[in-house]
Amino acid sequence: MSRMESRRNPRSNVLLTAALETGDVSLPVTLRNLSHDGALVQGAELPAEMERVVFHRQGLSAPARVAWTHGDFAGIAFDSVLSPLELLRHIPSPERRLAPPPVKRRPGFGARPLTAAERALVERWAAESPTRLGD
Repeated sequence: MSRMESRRNPRSNVLLTAALETGDVSLPVTLRNLSHDGALVQGAELPAEMERVVFHRQGLSAPARVAWTHGDFAGIAFDSVLSPLELLRHIPSPERRLAPPPVKRRPGFGARPLTAAERALVERWAAESPTRLGD
């Protein structure tokens, strides 16, 4: 079973600013996804694996530990599960998208041959034209 399939809680993909507090140092990070029990963050400076941190995002402060790090990414495991209301408060609502305008297309040319009446109309129009077709 893959890591994605074994997750207990669904994650909401986001791109928001946040901070990890370690002792008296606050490290700015980008929140990439968030769930009831953890978060994926990205930052230039990250705490070491298993280090205790406090995750901060707009009034949400959650004690946690760094579960793993890889390059400039880290997995944060919250000490307690966040309630859905607490979690959703920090996930922005998707922008309402307007329906695209209808596509205006010219009617296509039919592949059927001209009727005798249509052919006579075209020939009469071509004969009466002040310029000859093809000139």
